[in-house]
Amino acid sequence: MSTGLRERKKSATRQALHDAAVRLAIEHGLERVTVEAIADAAEVSRRTFSNYFASKEEALLHGDLARMRRLLDVVRSRPGSEAPWPVLTAAAVEVFQELSTRDPGWIAQVRLVRRHPALAAQQVTTYTSMEDGLTAELSARGVGTPLRARLTAAAFLTALRVAVQAFADGAGGTPLIDVMQEALAETGKGFLGDDVREQAAVSGHRSAAGAA
Repeated sequence: MSTGLRERKKSATRQALHDAAVRLAIEHGLERVTVEAIADAAEVSRRTFSNYFASKEEALLHGDLARMRRLLDVVRSRPGSEAPWPVLTAAAVEVFQELSTRDPGWIAQVRLVRRHPALAAQQVTTYTSMEDGLTAELSARGVGTPLRARLTAAAFLTALRVAVQAFADGAGGTPLIDVMQEALAETGKGFLGDDVREQAAVSGHRSAAGAA
């Protein structure tokens, strides 16, 4: 079996387990769902489940981790000349527009997480796990100190999580992307001015180096 086919099969199994976990938790309640039930619903063995996930909570939140990884990929693909906070905002809009189109039922999972503190804590861990990658990318884009880069990444991820939760709670019927853009705009007020100055400094440094 080729590496590409093997990886696609593994990805499909992981997605099937995630989908089964979400469906069963919504239908029966998280407390009544077991790892065995998830494995049965996905038509795999209990051992196979353990090869992919450490717990039912991890299986249920796999979609969040996949979205965060996709978000980081989109950030990395943006032009290096763009200021950091607008890059983060554009990436968030792209990823969550994709989500709304491809998985319109995902909001049920968000509401499920809100009802269970253990899931909410796991979700925070998932978001936090992306901080290192975003921090490195922001540093490469000219965000000043390592501390500022990490603060920017953490503030961005928190704003995303709050926006999704506000949307799940109703948010006055406002579309998710609008809620997200408002949350990011409010959060970004403390970063946008410095972003512009730092980006100008980086561009000036590059120009000077080229002239030399």
